[in-house]
Amino acid sequence: MDQLRNNVNARSLPGSNALYGSSTVSKEQGPLHRRPDVVKSKQGFPHFRERVWVKKLVHDRRIRFGTWNIGTLTGKSMKIVDVMVRRKINFMCLQETKWTGEKAKELDNSGFKLWYTGKIRLRNGVGIIVDKEWKKDVMDVRRVGDRIIALKLVVGQDTFNVISGYAPQVGLAEHFKVKFWEDLEGVLQDIPQGEKVFLGGDLNGHVGSVARGFEGVHGGFGLGEMNGEGKSILEFSEALDLSIANTWFKKRAEHLITYKSGGTCSQIDFFLIRKSDRKYCLNCKVIPGESLTTQHRVLVMDVRIRDRAKRRSPMTLGESRGFGPRGKESWWWNESVQSKVRVKKECFKEWSRCRNSETWDKYKIARNETKKAVSEARAPSF
Repeated sequence: MDQLRNNVNARSLPGSNALYGSSTVSKEQGPLHRRPDVVKSKQGFPHFRERVWVKKLVHDRRIRFGTWNIGTLTGKSMKIVDVMVRRKINFMCLQETKWTGEKAKELDNSGFKLWYTGKIRLRNGVGIIVDKEWKKDVMDVRRVGDRIIALKLVVGQDTFNVISGYAPQVGLAEHFKVKFWEDLEGVLQDIPQGEKVFLGGDLNGHVGSVARGFEGVHGGFGLGEMNGEGKSILEFSEALDLSIANTWFKKRAEHLITYKSGGTCSQIDFFLIRKSDRKYCLNCKVIPGESLTTQHRVLVMDVRIRDRAKRRSPMTLGESRGFGPRGKESWWWNESVQSKVRVKKECFKEWSRCRNSETWDKYKIARNETKKAVSEARAPSF
């Protein structure tokens, strides 16, 4: 009997208890027919002889945006495409194209596409060039005069807006500047909060090297001294919860200077993004090596977005009904909310004209009251 018991407990091959677990013993086979369990790692994954990669449901994709004041687009379109290919830029915001019309144009056989707007020949004009991978995702285009153009793209579950803006120069009359900021504010106000915003442009202002009361908007890594136009950029960004991307990365001066002429070096081109999306911004810098223009330099920004894998078996897993757009729905976009929004817009226009602390405080109060009214109106249904 003892000899039989020893034979039962004996193993034909050396190994650990994990290889010969009792859970694998079938009743028909008895204790003499043990087969090895699957050895698992601490994470619960089985060990295999070959490397097995676990498929991720969420993948990160990098998008590179560029903004460039090119002086004129005539004779330069394919050269810009060449720069985009070499520098791996997906979207290029252009200023001072000096083309008239509101059109879209395929750029020869490159697969890239240009959207542009312009009113007066050889003056102003903006545009956006999109590479062949992303141009099919453009769902809507909005043009405002000859200084603002916006593209709306739908990629999977995400919607983002690419905007090119060209602010009036320092020497122009004040009413031109006020109109530009009002038009840009109107474009941004019409974009739902859930959509991403990437605004690149020549804003013709100096925001300075430090934040100076604009923490959250200015990252503290700018260039030079702030001027009046730069303060307008900072105040506009603060009012609309935007952040200046190229002030959040510590760079050498050569990677901050966007305009260089003789002994004059300045930072007047910027990328503005939502504060809530700043975590997706990987890098923002100037590329000084391109010789397409003698004064202005190309500014690039790298952004990470998440590309969610689509469900392949809705019949097996089921499919939800989903929800409609959570924008200005009729059941909460009532007269009270609309009146608050109108007051806020009037306060913003008043502040744009006067630019003093009194109108600024008045605008902030109206903005906070509007946010409160919207949240109170929507709360009962969410």
